[in-house]
Amino acid sequence: MATAPSSAPETAAAPRSGLDRFFEITRRGSTIGAEVRGGVVTFITMAYIVILNPIILSGGTDVEGGNLAFPQVAAVTALTAGVMTILFGLVTRLPFAFAAGLGINSFLAVSVVGQVTWPEAMGLVVINGLLIVLLAATGLRRLIFDAVPLELKTAITVGIGLFIAFIGFVDAGFVTSTGASSPPVGLGEGGSIATVPTLLFVLTLLLCGVLMALRVKGGLLIGLVTGTVVAIVVEATWHIGPKFADDGSVNPGGWGLTVPSLPSQWVSLPDLGLVGRFDLFGAFPRIGALAAVMLVFTLLFTNFFDAMGTLTGLSREAGLSNEKGDFPRLRSALIVEGVGAVAGGATSSSSNTVFIESASGIGEGARTGLANLVTGVLFLLAMFLTPLTSIVPSEIAAAALVTVGALMMSQIRHIDLSELSALIPVFLTVTVMPLTYSIANGIGAGFISWVVIRSLSGKGRRISPLLWVVAAGFVVYFARGPIEQLLG
Repeated sequence: MATAPSSAPETAAAPRSGLDRFFEITRRGSTIGAEVRGGVVTFITMAYIVILNPIILSGGTDVEGGNLAFPQVAAVTALTAGVMTILFGLVTRLPFAFAAGLGINSFLAVSVVGQVTWPEAMGLVVINGLLIVLLAATGLRRLIFDAVPLELKTAITVGIGLFIAFIGFVDAGFVTSTGASSPPVGLGEGGSIATVPTLLFVLTLLLCGVLMALRVKGGLLIGLVTGTVVAIVVEATWHIGPKFADDGSVNPGGWGLTVPSLPSQWVSLPDLGLVGRFDLFGAFPRIGALAAVMLVFTLLFTNFFDAMGTLTGLSREAGLSNEKGDFPRLRSALIVEGVGAVAGGATSSSSNTVFIESASGIGEGARTGLANLVTGVLFLLAMFLTPLTSIVPSEIAAAALVTVGALMMSQIRHIDLSELSALIPVFLTVTVMPLTYSIANGIGAGFISWVVIRSLSGKGRRISPLLWVVAAGFVVYFARGPIEQLLG
């Protein structure tokens, strides 16, 4: 069924075709139809990145006054996401799609290019990716993965569930910033759901919930398509318009990222001029070796643990991980994930990594890499059909994120919360992720608190030495600002 629980076991049924055998579709209790639906749903919930990534990257002016052109960034964003998603699906046979990682792209646009040029910044991203590939190929990344206790791996899944649900609430305007210190966030506009886009989010969320509760095959996809059609009709009737207009004015009741409408132009040729425009070592003489190393360290830690947390959460949600949290072709997955960072830097689309929105496709039934082929092909088509990516408003796609976030949160039932030495690390892992908008921050808080609390409560012998090393690295990561100032 499309809404099969994450713990669905693999079956021993004989494969029906070469495609079935290669992707292990029947063995994992899936069908080609479920994989196609899952791939489409994943693309729908991720398509916003083709618009959002150019907004973020093109808004950053580098140290020499250079900018990245919006159309070029949109083209390479779709290209890299498509290629990496397909590559990951073929190599690992897992339904985890790739795209430019949120967080790293903002870090590049806001913090890095104030010190270096865009080609130099992308060179640092490539170095970061090469280091991740090296760590994965030598087995060190796998050792770190294995050193994480099961309680924290499960907490990471739950935290990611809350994180993507929170992203959905924010994207839909259901949760907004109050602009005050207390409370920092509130419900909708002025404490109420006062906008049509947010109301359509609520209705789409309820529709998805009802369809999944009734175990309707394709429930998420039906809900998203229905919500999108209603949004197009509403916009054509009432002309709500965007929240942020080109002239700088703000319409509080407008659509957040894209205005749902049928495009006047369906096809456009992609401009791939940014491919290969990176300077591998240019940042080192410009800002000094120490400063460049600290930037790479920040990229590495964020990329490394964001991906590890996402892989852990998605594999558990898909029912593909064992009792230790390991999943099929783990080493290959870790290597290809590093290649995504290299590819993102080489195309100037920013580091590409596993996207947590893949959980929406898993919620629709995807269990194999065949879903990735569907998602990847749609991304490649998006290079030529960029106007079509604006059809689904972020408010409608947000309903899928909240629904899947709720499903992932149910994994908390596997944690023994009566064990007090595990309770605080689990709690910090789960809560810090959504509250700081960072998977890496949640993992770091969990790791540090785990080694400190467990060791001081007489359970230090059960802690892997490698976990101590990683926890110490996170201490440096959290204190990197003062450390950089101290070192000049």
